[in-house]
Amino acid sequence: MRILGCGMATAVGLTAPASCAAIRGRIDGFRDTAFIAAGGQWIVGAEVPLEQTVRGTARLAHLAAGPLRECLGLVPAVRPEDIPVLLCLAEEERPGRPAGPDMSILLHAAGLLGVTFHPESRAVAAGRVGGVVALHHARHLIEHGRVRHVIVAGADSYLSAATLQAYEEDERILTGDITDGFIPGEAGGALLLGPADARGNGLAVLGIGFARETATILSGDPLRADGLTKAVSDALAEAGLAIHDLDYRITDVSGEQYAFKEASLVLSRLLRRRKEEFDIWHPADCIGEVGAAAMPCMLGVTLAAARKGYAPGPGILCHLANDDGRRAAVVLRAEAES
Repeated sequence: MRILGCGMATAVGLTAPASCAAIRGRIDGFRDTAFIAAGGQWIVGAEVPLEQTVRGTARLAHLAAGPLRECLGLVPAVRPEDIPVLLCLAEEERPGRPAGPDMSILLHAAGLLGVTFHPESRAVAAGRVGGVVALHHARHLIEHGRVRHVIVAGADSYLSAATLQAYEEDERILTGDITDGFIPGEAGGALLLGPADARGNGLAVLGIGFARETATILSGDPLRADGLTKAVSDALAEAGLAIHDLDYRITDVSGEQYAFKEASLVLSRLLRRRKEEFDIWHPADCIGEVGAAAMPCMLGVTLAAARKGYAPGPGILCHLANDDGRRAAVVLRAEAES
């Protein structure tokens, strides 16, 4: 399976080219929001400048619609009803999650575009790791010949009063009083997937891994990164590679020390050959914490880097982590037209 194209709507751009250019230039979309922290200062966030002021599930639908339109535009000869869309959303237990049926968000987005998607379309409510869950399902659909193209999309927003209050109570929102925290954001992202023999420059999905971490960020237990290490190891094993064969990493790390420590522990446990450089990219530096939209946006950045020639190399490790302990990893390789 290959990633053939992408779409993005972030705080730094309403299209994939605009977002990727801003992220490459390290331009961030951090601004004071309309929300006030307990200490009295404005909470800084990364809000997407949508044309319409909408909230709740309608906002998620608008966040998804633009990226979906970009992906559909890459295959104009294919009817939307022939393309399943797997829409990744926040996990059900996430504080402040909009109420209502998840599929209504996808149906609303389809209505905004004036299209109907394939009956295999579904919502994946699994937070940040949901993108990899959807990627795994998309691979099954494509490799078993049920469809030729799939779109994996994500839409999420941390910019709601209930969400911000819950994370601020846990001292996880970056404010003047809390330095070990993340900047809340929102985004929509989408990836157009096709079979391995699809034409065009893309990213080949070589391996996928899942695991669970018991020492979660709020558990207080000593962190050894067992879960993420296993997820990365399984993805590498499926790809038939070692971690030193890859050229750089891209992660959902969004500012908290726990996540940086976890990524460092994985590297120390798996890297057995000296590498001069093994960079780690984290787009949240520019677009904030975007939850279920993280994976489509991350791989959109890697696709742009490969096509424009500024990636450190073709081998990529992508890994993500949920607060509840779920971990996921993907090994990819940038490939030219086949």
